[in-house]
This record gives sequence, structure tokens and C-alpha cells, in this order.
Amino acid sequence: MPAVTKPANVKGDHLVDYEEKVFEDVKAAPGEKALVTFHTVAFEGSIGFVNLLQATRLQRKGYETSVLLYGPGVTLGVQRGFPTLGDEAFPGHQNFNKQIAKFMDEGGKVYACRFALQALYGHGEGALIEGIRPINPLDVLDLMLIHRKANAVILDTWTL
Repeated sequence: MPAVTKPANVKGDHLVDYEEKVFEDVKAAPGEKALVTFHTVAFEGSIGFVNLLQATRLQRKGYETSVLLYGPGVTLGVQRGFPTLGDEAFPGHQNFNKQIAKFMDEGGKVYACRFALQALYGHGEGALIEGIRPINPLDVLDLMLIHRKANAVILDTWTL
């Protein structure tokens, strides 16, 4: 059997070249828009959180960025906590709430479908994180079309 001569990895080691950037750092031209849609359930996979980070990054690159929570995506926008709202029951429990708040603090807009909020998940508008704008279910498609007509960057987030 061959002998392993490489020492074990230790904290602080670099396993990849994290400094090399292959592509130019693209920034938005004045007036460019981005839309990130979420049809995914909070905590069921990483895509909801990863694309909240992408929405924040788009905002920081100068895009006028909006987030759309519809269907199960509204679960990303509700206040949570245990034993009381705002309490973090375990590390990462508030990651969606904190990231959405940071995104809005940096100028991003977040919209949540009222139909999904009430009819699918039994929440009222008061359950939403402060600053999220509830919208009519008929506005969901129109928001997407407005961004499509503006040639916006659109990231659609879906999980089943």
C-alpha cells in the first residue's frame, strides 16, 4: 500500500487559488435592473439563501434590484424566531431574515405575493419582515414582464 506523505490539512491552509478572478468585474450601467424570483421553501436547500446573496451582490454592482417572493417563496419573508420572534433558536436560524433586511437596507426592494401568503401558508401581511411590500397575485406576472421589457438580469429560483 502506498504511503501518504502529504501532511494533513490544517486551519489556514489554502486548497485553491482564491485570488484569481477569470472574468472582468461587471458593473451595472445607469438604470439597469435585476430581478431575483423565489419559488422555494425556506430551509429546504441552499438555493434560497445563495440567491439572496446574489441579489445583494447585484444591488452592490449598481443594478436596481428587486426580489419577488411567490408561492412557497413567501416563507423566506416571514418573521421567525423561537421562543419569540427575532430569537435565533440555532445558528443560522435567522439567516433569511438577516439577509433580506441587509438587502433592503442597501436599497433593494422585496415583494411578496398576498395569495401565497394567506391562501397557501396562512399568514397575514403582519407576518412579513418589515419593509417587504405585499402585492396582488396578478402583479406577480406583471413584475416579471416589466423586468423582461427592461432587459433586466433575471434569476429564477425554483425548488420542488
